[in-house]
Amino acid sequence: MATKDTNTTGRWLRKIRQSVGGEPQDREELIEKLHEANERGLIDAEATSMLEGVLDVADLQVRDIMVPRAQMVFVRRNDPPSRILPIVVESGHSRFPVMDEDRDDIAGILLAKDLLRLTAKGRAERFDIREYMRPAVFVPESKRLNVLLKEFRRNRNHMAMVVDEYGGVSGLVTIEDVIEQIVGEIDDEFDVEDEQNIRKEAERQFSVRGVTRLEEFNDYFGTQLSGEGFDTVAGLVMNRLGRLPRRGETLAVDGLEFRVVRADRRRIDTLRVVSARDVVPPEERPAADA
Repeated sequence: MATKDTNTTGRWLRKIRQSVGGEPQDREELIEKLHEANERGLIDAEATSMLEGVLDVADLQVRDIMVPRAQMVFVRRNDPPSRILPIVVESGHSRFPVMDEDRDDIAGILLAKDLLRLTAKGRAERFDIREYMRPAVFVPESKRLNVLLKEFRRNRNHMAMVVDEYGGVSGLVTIEDVIEQIVGEIDDEFDVEDEQNIRKEAERQFSVRGVTRLEEFNDYFGTQLSGEGFDTVAGLVMNRLGRLPRRGETLAVDGLEFRVVRADRRRIDTLRVVSARDVVPPEERPAADA
């Protein structure tokens, strides 16, 4: 008996064949027919992109989208609540690998929502992380994403630890990482909603897009930041740290604190900049100064 997903896919394919005619012989021809169906108004651009994403998921492996080991945000099994809670708050994640002595020894997964129990009177004093941990799921780097997605749905898991051929932890992958391959990047509450590169959030606190050019940044904040080999604020932060930072990491430069608000395994998307001095945005300056 065909599953609901299979029936839905079959209806899409029959609809496309009826519109553009012929049976696609390979993936490239199928994609061409998808675009032709889009041009004829049979399916819109968003649906076309999602269908292409479905095809990509069948070809990609976990190693292609995983968060590398060096960029994982984790907690230690022996850490007290006073060390765990700041990590949870600063990172903004909902799930955290729990490590023992090294990163190849995963004791379990800690859910941020479970830590709400610590707010009960006396809970923090008798904290035992074993009461909070969930079992960790392990998958090989070579697992296909479509297979992983089925397993996530069947087992109701949202995160898996990725291991290499020698059994060492090489990273982690979440159900959101897989879904984003189909529907595109899923924005969260930290995303800048408009096209402004720099937006004032509060007194001396600003949201800055990683792609902001240094010239624009300097003009806004009255700084003289520069460097060789990079032109953007994201490039400046990565150059100073010597690597791609994790969400929640901070850096102090020229009286400014840069905090990474949103980043993935490839780029820094958004930063929060806190200034030690008052900043007057260009649009608020007198005409002569402008």
